[in-house]
Amino acid sequence: MKRREFSLAVTSVASAMALGATATAHAQAAAPKEGKDYVKLSKPATTEAPAGKVEVVEFFWYSCPHCNAFEPAFAAWKQKAPAHVVVRRVPVAFNASFVPQQKLYFTLQAMDNFDAMHVKVFHAIHVERNKLATDDAIFEWVGKQGANVAKFKEIYNSFTVANQVRKASALQQEYDVEGVPSMGVAGKFYTDGPRAGSMQNVLNVVDYLANQSRKA
Repeated sequence: MKRREFSLAVTSVASAMALGATATAHAQAAAPKEGKDYVKLSKPATTEAPAGKVEVVEFFWYSCPHCNAFEPAFAAWKQKAPAHVVVRRVPVAFNASFVPQQKLYFTLQAMDNFDAMHVKVFHAIHVERNKLATDDAIFEWVGKQGANVAKFKEIYNSFTVANQVRKASALQQEYDVEGVPSMGVAGKFYTDGPRAGSMQNVLNVVDYLANQSRKA
């Protein structure tokens, strides 16, 4: 979802992804090309990967229908990522209204059963039509999941989460994120669906860039 289009209704994510299938098949026949399938950053972005590892970042927004559609494929890819790859998700904020969901993500990370809760957030927004766009809406929803609301609020309003939100927004700017879902590799490269042809091919491009970065 583009930076300027995040508020527009999306009629069919599935069909949009299907349209990229043919492009994906052709793209897989050759190595990804800089300037076409991905861009190289003019200035390296911050990474948290330890020495010898390659960091891969997924930029996402819980309310983005494309991110919701991409999540199962990304989760499966993340689980099978090679040992030299460190994968993390970064929630974006194109304006201040995104911040509650950024805080939601980082708070869930600090609590138990993150993976299940992460999936439930997407389900709540895209299936149950609960926007989870405000602090109060998030607190009410968390309580219905059986979580400790008092503990959640304490973490949600903590300096730690505020700092994580700040760093996430800073990294978004360093990668010059144009829309979501999109991905960054090694603090050097950026790619997304419009560039690569489909989100499936984005993962192929990321695999290629991660391997190239490891060799370098």
